[in-house]
Amino acid sequence: MIRVALCDDHDLVRRGLALLLGQAEDIEVAVDARNYGSLRQQLQARPCDVLLIDIEMPGRDGIESIALLRREMPRMAALVLSSHPESLYAVRALRAGAAGYLNKAAAPEQLVEAVRRVASGRKFISAEVSEALAAAVSGESSEHPHEKLTAREFQVFRMIAAGMRLSAIAESMALSPKTVSVYRSRLLVKLGLANNVEIARYAIQHGLSGDAGQAVPSQEQDSP
Repeated sequence: MIRVALCDDHDLVRRGLALLLGQAEDIEVAVDARNYGSLRQQLQARPCDVLLIDIEMPGRDGIESIALLRREMPRMAALVLSSHPESLYAVRALRAGAAGYLNKAAAPEQLVEAVRRVASGRKFISAEVSEALAAAVSGESSEHPHEKLTAREFQVFRMIAAGMRLSAIAESMALSPKTVSVYRSRLLVKLGLANNVEIARYAIQHGLSGDAGQAVPSQEQDSP
């Protein structure tokens, strides 16, 4: 029996995934968590074979959570399930230690197949992820400054691009406003940008704005 841990901050998503995976005779959902803290605590009591985790969550995001959990539970395979396109997060997820990346628009059968594959110790690489990996290996993506951002810097970058104030970002990530301000300063230097408005423009130009929000930051949001 494949024991699966679900981690997504949307209750409806987790319930849907649990129902879907529950139809497979060889899969059991043993952990149901909405954030990293709850996930880690439950995994210590109920170890799992596969972790199915979303990217964007309050506090630690999916990529950072995978990197941390692999230190404690190296045998658990992590499968990222996200609404974001593979070109945006797949390579980052795999570098953090994920065994696969699957878009939420994928067919239910593909999800079950992915869980079984990573549980057996193999990687699950879709055609879209293969293209993202090929671009990274060939150096096509290295020309973009945002590829050099850390997971936390990239998370702050996307939230700023979505129009969130630093105080709201700090609350969402469970960090202090000062810490978020430090991340903002670092990403501005790495991207060669001057303020939040330029961050928003950069995100739009490179297709990084996603569906996190449509607001364009104002100059007033540059200060924590």
